[in-house]
Amino acid sequence: MLAFCMLSSTLLFAQSEQKEIRLLDEESKSPIIGATFKYGEQSGLSDENGVIRFSYDQKATLQLSHINYGAWSLSEIALNKAISDKVIYRKAVIVNLFPVTVLALKPQSVQQKGEIKIEYQDRLEHDAANILNQIPAFNSIRKGGNYGFDPVFRGFKNDQLNVVLNGAQSATAACPNRMDPPTSQMAPNMIDRIEIFKGPYALRFGTGIGATINFIPAKLRFSDKPDLYGRISSGYENNGNLQRGEGQLGLSGAKYDVNLFASWSQGDDYTTGNKQTVQADFKRGSFGTNIGIKLASNQELRLSANYNRARDADFPALGMDLRTDDTYMLNAVHDIQFMGKKLQSLNTTIYGSFVNHLMDNLLRTISPRMMNVQTFATTRNFGGRSESVWKLSNGKIYAGADLRVEGAEGTKVRDYLMGPMAGKTKKDNVWQDGYISKTGLFTEYQINGKTFNYIASGRLELNVANLNDPAQGFTQVNPETQTTQVNPSLSFGILKDFGNKVKSGLWLARAQRSGSLTERYINYFTVGQDPYEMLGNPQLAPEVNYQTDLTFTFNFYEKSSINVDVFAAYLKNYISSVIDTTLSPELPSSPGVRRFVNINEAFKTGFEISWNQVLFAGLSHRIGIAYTYGQDLERDQPLPEIAPLDARYALYGSYLKNRLKPEVTFRYVTKQSRTSTEFGETVTPSFNLLDFKIGYQINSSIFLNAGVNNLFDENYYEHLNRSVSGTNKPIYAPGRNYFINLNYSF
Repeated sequence: MLAFCMLSSTLLFAQSEQKEIRLLDEESKSPIIGATFKYGEQSGLSDENGVIRFSYDQKATLQLSHINYGAWSLSEIALNKAISDKVIYRKAVIVNLFPVTVLALKPQSVQQKGEIKIEYQDRLEHDAANILNQIPAFNSIRKGGNYGFDPVFRGFKNDQLNVVLNGAQSATAACPNRMDPPTSQMAPNMIDRIEIFKGPYALRFGTGIGATINFIPAKLRFSDKPDLYGRISSGYENNGNLQRGEGQLGLSGAKYDVNLFASWSQGDDYTTGNKQTVQADFKRGSFGTNIGIKLASNQELRLSANYNRARDADFPALGMDLRTDDTYMLNAVHDIQFMGKKLQSLNTTIYGSFVNHLMDNLLRTISPRMMNVQTFATTRNFGGRSESVWKLSNGKIYAGADLRVEGAEGTKVRDYLMGPMAGKTKKDNVWQDGYISKTGLFTEYQINGKTFNYIASGRLELNVANLNDPAQGFTQVNPETQTTQVNPSLSFGILKDFGNKVKSGLWLARAQRSGSLTERYINYFTVGQDPYEMLGNPQLAPEVNYQTDLTFTFNFYEKSSINVDVFAAYLKNYISSVIDTTLSPELPSSPGVRRFVNINEAFKTGFEISWNQVLFAGLSHRIGIAYTYGQDLERDQPLPEIAPLDARYALYGSYLKNRLKPEVTFRYVTKQSRTSTEFGETVTPSFNLLDFKIGYQINSSIFLNAGVNNLFDENYYEHLNRSVSGTNKPIYAPGRNYFINLNYSF
């Protein structure tokens, strides 16, 4: 009896012991001051350091609210984690109506507004673009069977999309054909979430005239006592014998957080719906570490290193396959918060990305084999970014500067085995050691008004480009290779909350970007969607996008929400290409040469609609629809590589106290008859797919997920899939595919 009384007293004391939690802004890490909280019979405000204090009550729910951060609550599990971490992060409500989609790689979490829930199997993905393809507005240019998907959003592609890691770092594709686009270098198992800022409005992170895709790593976790944590996941797909595995192991303490990541994927050829074989072999691994150091109570240093390795990846749409790709990504991030001052925080990042890439045709059975061809290329992408956050009485200002320098060099080697050139070797200077330097100043002002909220952004960028090793054939056509351009960009958004049910936003922008390394300096290389060799143009005028987005959000009793985004973009000096009959190709098999040029006018418009609703009997459903219309106004024909209307429907449930989660997904894609004859596009037929999966939380540490994709074995291909090299036959997608994934975390 005495022991029971002592235990009861101990538990009572533990529960009544005062707890402290800091409320921090998710982006700036600055304290959230003046937030109100209610916890059972307790209530109060966060102090100048963002701290709230209360006595633990197992039966109570912590409720929080702030004018800039909205109202939210924490369940018992979430609160216990917050007490352990001593921090709660919250994103400002003003960004909720940004034209933004967030893919959160956090399983078993409650879906937030603007977020798409991602399961454990997405951490197993070897190509982050495959995760983006879950959004109807995204599609990918597919040149290989299972690797190197190049994302397209609303018809914007390549350097029209700004792909960054943690708002700063990127990687430059070394392969002229973009076997290794920047998204392929973003290891999903090291990412916490992906923010997709639609349109050219997020100017803080660079100039993406079509969208900014921001891959955000997991936050550092510090603990009062040494804490060992981690996870391990494994997956298998039968169609293509695709095997995947990934893991994390970390150790945290009061002043440090050290974790290691690793993933490995490999696959063989897969079969289509009509049992044809598609070349799809690949091997892919990622290995990395994140080291967090708490320098002081208000300062953190984060050091990250990541090595990506690819081997023997088939690219049936291209003349060569990927043999080796080694990428090294290094960065350091310093965060400091200033308490009780207008200057709230300062974030500084320095980074470097280096790619070594080799492709050749030696894996292929070619008869007769006229030549052996290989291309070795390297790229570098390095720079830094510093951003300050200022708190004003009516809002917040972000201001900073950044620098990004990218360069590429590479040589194509042709060893002739037959014909009049037999025994000879010819070398082509593919990249000419070209480089581009971008120096930018940026600001964003978020204003909280009585009736409306406003966001104004600006960016001024100096773009300098030149060649270090120009090729004679290139300079004969382009005698002036150096360019200096100044690119101003502006955006403005006005947001209106009509109550708890309806919100809307109107966004306007003028964004400008200079040509990429490929568009300026590629030297007689087949990099387009047809077999013509491409020649860069250093004197391209900057591409300008005048765009508007109109967004609506409708919420009905917390059980149903509808999001609508309608956009229109008018493009001046749109960068495209034309056939130049005065130029001769380097390869006899090529039909000719295309030169990059500016198209005077182009136009895009479209919409995205999503609807999420809680139904009955544990069921919910979601619907997503996206459509883009693109027109070349100068040539009066459709723009190339515009995906058709894409509609998705998912019905999913939650049972056995949220442990059992079945889901059925249906996708319908319409026929694409709006094709560009200039680029040899053909009509793509419509198709529909049915997928099924079921997840089960075996215990607090083990999660099992299994299912089947393309249940009815549909034989189909996406409009953006390239054709197999030397044929008009497109790369067909996988047929029926069974999968299983297992995750263990601790």
